[in-house]
Formats: sequence, C-alpha cells, structure tokens
Amino acid sequence: MKRNIAIVWGGYSSEMIVSAKSREGVYSFLDKEKYNIYKVKIVKEEWTVETESGTYPVNKNDFSFTDPRQGEGLKFDFAFIIIHGTPGEDGRLQGYFDMLGIPYSTCGMMASSLTMNKFVCNNFLKNFSINVADSLYLNKDSKYSVEDIADKLGSPMFVKPNTGGSSFATTKVKSVDKLQEAIDAAFGETSDVIIESFISGKEITCGCYKIKNKEVVFPLTEVVTPNEFFDYKAKYEGQVEEITPARVSEDMTKQIQRLTCKIYDLVGAKGIIRVDFIISDNVPYLLEVNTVPGMTQTSFIPQQIAAAGLNITDVFTEIIENEFNVN
Repeated sequence: MKRNIAIVWGGYSSEMIVSAKSREGVYSFLDKEKYNIYKVKIVKEEWTVETESGTYPVNKNDFSFTDPRQGEGLKFDFAFIIIHGTPGEDGRLQGYFDMLGIPYSTCGMMASSLTMNKFVCNNFLKNFSINVADSLYLNKDSKYSVEDIADKLGSPMFVKPNTGGSSFATTKVKSVDKLQEAIDAAFGETSDVIIESFISGKEITCGCYKIKNKEVVFPLTEVVTPNEFFDYKAKYEGQVEEITPARVSEDMTKQIQRLTCKIYDLVGAKGIIRVDFIISDNVPYLLEVNTVPGMTQTSFIPQQIAAAGLNITDVFTEIIENEFNVN
C-alpha cells in the first residue's frame, strides 16, 4: 500500500513565497509510483490540503483530512516539511509531529530550534572550534548605541533578522549613519536581530545527509554574485553564478565537507541540511546552518545531488523510508 506523503509548505513569514517554489520542486522530485502525494498549506489562518477534487481543511488533532466525495478520513503517514522560517524550520511543527508520532523529513525539534537562531547556533558551534564572525545580538528591549556597535564590529557589517532566512531584511551596512535604518528593517521581520562583522572571501555551501549506516556529503557549490552579497535577488531572481563543484582545492573541499559532517552531528541534525561558509585567507568561516534548504529545480541541494551523480528521487525516497526504519 502506498504511503500518504504531505508536502508541508507555507508558513508565517515572508519566506512563504520561497516555500511555494520549493513545494513545486519537491513535488516534481518525489516518486509518484511509490507514494500518494498531497500539498498541505499551513498558514496562521488555516491548514488546508490540495487534492484533485478540491481543497479541504486539515484536522490538526491527528493531521488528517476528509474528502466529502469519499466520506472517510485520510491520515498522512509522513510530512515532507518545506516551510522556510517559522513554524517549519524553528522546531514548532517538529514538536507537533513528534506528539502525533508522524515522521518527517527535517531535523528534530531541538536541532531545528537551535539552528534557526543564528546567534545562539554560531556561538554554540564556536565552542567546538568552528570559526564564526564576531557578532552582537539585539532584541526589542536591548539598549544600544549604533556608534558602540560600529566600534566593536567595524565596517562594513551585516544586519540580519536573527531567526529569518532567504536574506529578507538583510543589509550590508558600510557606514554608521545607515546602521539604525538596517536594524529597524531587520526588526520589521523578526523580534530579534544579529549584527555580524564582515568577512571578505569566497562563499561556499555544502549539503549533507545521514541515514542508518550511511553518510552522504555532497560536492561544494561556489556562489558568485555581482551584488553586494548573496541577497534575495541573487538567490531567487538569477543575479548569481552558482558553480558546482566549487573552484577550490581538493584539500579545502575535504576540509569543508568534514566540517559540514561535524556540524551535522554537533547540532543533532536529521534529513538533508546545508551549511554555508565563507573562505577567507584559506580559513573557512561558518555563515549559517540551513535545516530546510531550498528545493526548487535550481536550488543548491538539487545541483549538488546531480553533481554527485545521484538521483534526487532516490535520495528523497531513501530519507523518507529511513524514518520508518530508524530502530
């Protein structure tokens, strides 16, 4: 009997538009001969499932729905989470599925919560000799001086929503007179902000997944953009060159792949993650850990899977089936 797979998309943040793109990518990648596949939209107002006969509400009590034409409920066996940002990347949905006993594609609640918080995650990993940029954390109750921030971190610096993604409300600040404006923009996206020192170098990203008795780390991708940084337009509007495998030495490639696997274990990851680095003076610095990486046709992970000579449908099937055979 086919398993019922829910592609869970949507979310409560600006990243919903990115989630919609990833939803279509995942739908195209999944094995439709093996699974019944449904698109489940989660937004604050409602949870709905899209079927061939219509759109119906999802019962949050057991993650099921009823098609009036059939008159009986259908429960989902597995959730393929592709919500970037809250509640799909910060542990909230993971906790919900854990309570229902429904397996899912991503990291668990604790790893998701940890990695979603950039400041906490980077400082946690710093304790394990992972190089990270100097940074400061602000919430809406923080008392701060933009001059003191600039003195500590130097110029330029990056201002980001601490628990956001896809480079929404992220600003490269080159002078102190623009810093408050950037902080306000970041606070418009989330309730806390991270400000990081600028590190000049080559941006690299690496994907990885581990299942029972198997570890797979993908080729690196090099990110080249004429923009000030890898912003939203570079990520999703084509203003970027993505080179897979990356143009770095074999030694550096292996070093970053080892770091990616190490980080995977340190945060307690599950499913596919992507770790972003910048190489400065031949030293890799961690930028961030993505536990729900983009899954459009042209996203980094599909590129890396192809470059590794793997079939993405087989990879996704392997990740799904592993959740039913974890013991």
